[in-house]
Amino acid sequence: MSGASSAAGAEAAPGLGVGDTFPKLLLDMAKRRGDRPAIREKEYGIWQSWTWGEVAQEVRALACGLAAIGLKRGDKIAIIGDNRPRLYWTMTAAQVLGAVPVPLYQDSVATELSFVVEHAEARFVLAEDQEQVDKMLSIRESYPKLEQIIYDNPRGLRNYTQEFVHSFEDVQALGRDYDAAHPGFFDTAVAAGGGGDTAIILYTSGTTGQPKGVVLSFDNLIKTAANGIAFDSLRAEEEVLAYLPMAWVGDHLFSYGQSYVAGFCVSCPESSDTVLLDLRELGPTYFFAPPRIFENILTTVTIRMEDAGGLKRRMFKYFMKIAKSCGTRILDGKPVPLGERLLYALGDILIFAPLRNTLGFSRIRLAYTAGEAIGPDIFDFYRSIGVNLKQLYGSTEASVYITLQPDGEILPDTVGCPAPGVEIKVAEDGEVMFRGPGVFVEYFKNPEETAATKTADGWVHTGDAGFLDDNGHLRIIDRAKDVGHLNDGGLFAPKYIENKLKFFPDIKEAVAYGHERDYCAAFINIDLEAVGSWAERNNVAYASYQELAENPDVMKTIQSHVEAVNRDLSQDPRLASSQINRFLVLHKELDPDDGELTRTRKVRRGFVADKYESLVEALYSSKDQVHVETEMTFEDGRKGTVKADLRIIEARTFGQTEPLKMAG
Repeated sequence: MSGASSAAGAEAAPGLGVGDTFPKLLLDMAKRRGDRPAIREKEYGIWQSWTWGEVAQEVRALACGLAAIGLKRGDKIAIIGDNRPRLYWTMTAAQVLGAVPVPLYQDSVATELSFVVEHAEARFVLAEDQEQVDKMLSIRESYPKLEQIIYDNPRGLRNYTQEFVHSFEDVQALGRDYDAAHPGFFDTAVAAGGGGDTAIILYTSGTTGQPKGVVLSFDNLIKTAANGIAFDSLRAEEEVLAYLPMAWVGDHLFSYGQSYVAGFCVSCPESSDTVLLDLRELGPTYFFAPPRIFENILTTVTIRMEDAGGLKRRMFKYFMKIAKSCGTRILDGKPVPLGERLLYALGDILIFAPLRNTLGFSRIRLAYTAGEAIGPDIFDFYRSIGVNLKQLYGSTEASVYITLQPDGEILPDTVGCPAPGVEIKVAEDGEVMFRGPGVFVEYFKNPEETAATKTADGWVHTGDAGFLDDNGHLRIIDRAKDVGHLNDGGLFAPKYIENKLKFFPDIKEAVAYGHERDYCAAFINIDLEAVGSWAERNNVAYASYQELAENPDVMKTIQSHVEAVNRDLSQDPRLASSQINRFLVLHKELDPDDGELTRTRKVRRGFVADKYESLVEALYSSKDQVHVETEMTFEDGRKGTVKADLRIIEARTFGQTEPLKMAG
């Protein structure tokens, strides 16, 4: 092994909650901050809040109610729905009893959910609404061990008369009666829990196969949460918007774990469709989003500016040049000439501050992105307009944190240095490994994968290729299994290339190919919102994604973006040979329902390569067109076939003395 680096653990910041389980932390917060807001939810356009004291009472009634209908220590309770206070309370109530919550991705179909529900051996489920209840009833037909279904929103469920289907209110009413009959039960159950107990099982997104159940203890999550709070000086006064899937470890740590440890308030949006509106209304101080969210927001900004008047467009472009020149240095507190500072200050008054306000970023002290690499250009855009955006590198198996970016040491091409208490080393084959307080206990019912991922002395294989630079900062190249070489020996890092393509608002998704090939080629998905806006402005009629993707002007625009990426790649000696020689615009959007993306919207690279093998081979032939027929899933669940003749476009490359020759 080589490149060892470590960071010492951080002491807990003053004012943090006391307790080695989340139920104990909740009772501590109710005692010390009982009248302060703990969580809120927007419903019918109105924000409703619950204090820490009120949350403790809600959880007490629910825990006793769950005990009354049979939930016991060691049982698993599945939780599915959008971010809702009652769903978070269910996690805590289950943990009071020593049961284990298993959050599910709410947009998964029943066939996807059935694997997780059965593998986790869930006996209970808390479902948000009728849609989710129906999925669970479907699963129960083949998995009768799913004994009890509880729902939050009663709309549409009035005529569901099964005795095993209960409303949230009815379970709490049972709990209050149970609590009155067993007055010492709740406090005894809370006291029985310990830091080494299983807190939650979070299933991976299944990029390369069936999801794995990652078992995390209270110690894993609480120690990691406290270290992150200390590192970033988070306070009890922070405001957080909880909108990411509850089944994802990022939401669990930021919206649940750190809230219980630091005592700050978490807000749940009205719906997934109103997130950006609620974000602007709330104005969070601490914000987390995966790169795709920041990409989507940037796309929205670009569309609005294209729709703006000529004067505003010119002002925006002028001051964005100023921001690109000195904005990140000003944010980092580095020396900047007075003239540039004054121009930037004027730009802040006219452009940057109004833009931050429109996006809901006016009060943000700290924003993080993670989940996969963010394009450097996108990262610099947000920092240049005054948003303190940082990258972290993490995983479910780490309880999130592996590396963090310290203030003043924030670079777009690194993911920072080891998080507090975490050690990092790079194996001889270039794979990044770590160990620390957040290292997962095991993969549930999968000792072989546990042994393959975690060594006997606690080191975890990440599967990512990277290296530590001279300053001890980690640079991630790509997934180790995805990094390859072209036939000329040049490095091929597909994710890096794809992220550069996705900087352009017209490109939503990209999949690059090149390992053991003569050159790099790519599939591209257009962004329907961005390109559709262009079509409206230019009176271009279209009836579908496919028709818009085939438009010759759209093809020319995408070609210009690909060639801009090639120009950038030509400047890097390591990646110059990875310039994209040929590409095609796919006839449909890559979709989780069609298995092409995970539920966290990561490309299932192997699946896509197999499904579209004929298209990949066409990119490496002399063809300039290829016919394709693909089954796809429509929004209403129906299946259909889409047919298309796709054009293969030759892209200009730079810095090569001879053009690459195509095969056969």
